[in-house]
Amino acid sequence: MHTLRKKSPLRRIVLAGAATASGMVLLLSLKPHTTPSVAGLAATPAPVASSSASSGSGGSGGSGGTAGSSGSGGSATGTRHVTGDSVQTRYGPVQVRVTLTNGKITDVSAVEYPQDNPRDQQINSYAVPELTRETLTAQSADIDTVSGATYTSDGYRRSLQSALDSARG
Repeated sequence: MHTLRKKSPLRRIVLAGAATASGMVLLLSLKPHTTPSVAGLAATPAPVASSSASSGSGGSGGSGGTAGSSGSGGSATGTRHVTGDSVQTRYGPVQVRVTLTNGKITDVSAVEYPQDNPRDQQINSYAVPELTRETLTAQSADIDTVSGATYTSDGYRRSLQSALDSARG
């Protein structure tokens, strides 16, 4: 007589133990995304000196930071470089710098975006250039969300809008 026959309680115990061990191995092998702590964000210096503090009532909900601008004069002519607010997303802050020449967006660069782990780097390696292309084409913050990079796209759009508001306001 075999000890692991079909109706044996020992068989059930062995199968339950193997299933539990397999489940624990799978659970422990997950590598969850870690978000930066608030203290770590406060220690990061601002990339551009602020000439005017943001009002904070722009309805951006959860965004913070400063909007600074530098360039040649305060008029719509010439070239201006404007940095938008740093927008806190689920995976980290996103901040955009816009170059305006005679009121037209000529360059956009992401000053800050999530790149803490390989997955963030993979997503943003295609999302940030796509968002930049869309911005240059649309000439506004009315751009589409990049599939697979929803949080980065939202933060990019909000930071871009704050930069454009600072430049035109």
